[in-house]
Amino acid sequence: MTHDNTSASPRLPTYFISHGGGPWPWMKKEMGPTYDRLEASLADMPRQIGRTPAAILMVSAHWEAPAFTVQGNARPPMIYDYGGFPPHTYEVHYDSPGSPELAQRVQSLIAAAGLPVQIDPERGYDHGMFSPMAAIYPKADVPVVQLSLRRGLDPAEHLALGRAIAPLRDENVLIVGSGLSYHNLRNFGPQAHGVSKAFDDWLDAAVVKSTAGERNAQLLQWDSAPAARMAHPREEHLIPLMVAVGAAEGEAGERVYHEDAFMGGLVVSSFRFGG
Repeated sequence: MTHDNTSASPRLPTYFISHGGGPWPWMKKEMGPTYDRLEASLADMPRQIGRTPAAILMVSAHWEAPAFTVQGNARPPMIYDYGGFPPHTYEVHYDSPGSPELAQRVQSLIAAAGLPVQIDPERGYDHGMFSPMAAIYPKADVPVVQLSLRRGLDPAEHLALGRAIAPLRDENVLIVGSGLSYHNLRNFGPQAHGVSKAFDDWLDAAVVKSTAGERNAQLLQWDSAPAARMAHPREEHLIPLMVAVGAAEGEAGERVYHEDAFMGGLVVSSFRFGG
């Protein structure tokens, strides 16, 4: 891939997507219509973007490291980081290529921002990447590089990470934060409708209906939001949002996926910024 800053193409948007549970694209027989709306929203992303990106940089909730760590593997293997699913889901493959070149570019941008960064040449793809990507680009024909969260999960640091990698948007690289807008595995289903709605209403107001300055301020204090710690007892599935917002600082947000009865009663959303 090349990094062409002279292209007339407009800069790409960024996304925060709710990626669903485990290897759901390979469980349609078992899951029925549960994921139909989420899958349709993910499958619509190429149309929204309007062109095929040179590569995707994905920040998954399922990878944390002491420093921001970039996947440098040219042919990443699969990481089956889930349990209790049917045997066939431990044999699924999403065989998109990696991009050591993009990994080096990402490392240089993060280092230039004064943030700790390293490259992992062995790291494979986790389900926070391959499950949504199976819906977004089912042919696995777009290179994907994963980028870790940093342990501590500091919102300000991950907003700064987004700012650092923002130039990639002008180089035809799509930045995607992959998490879930609600992630409390001990409180799923109809009984969680109220708390998930309270947090989702706040999240939509914070990232779509606020000014850019207000948006950052509210995200930095996200754990003061209604039902915040009920929605995210641990925030690793929310923090990828900070990266997507930081990489589109000052640009408008839009909710591109929303349903109020996911998995029997959860209120969940995905968002796009800029572009």
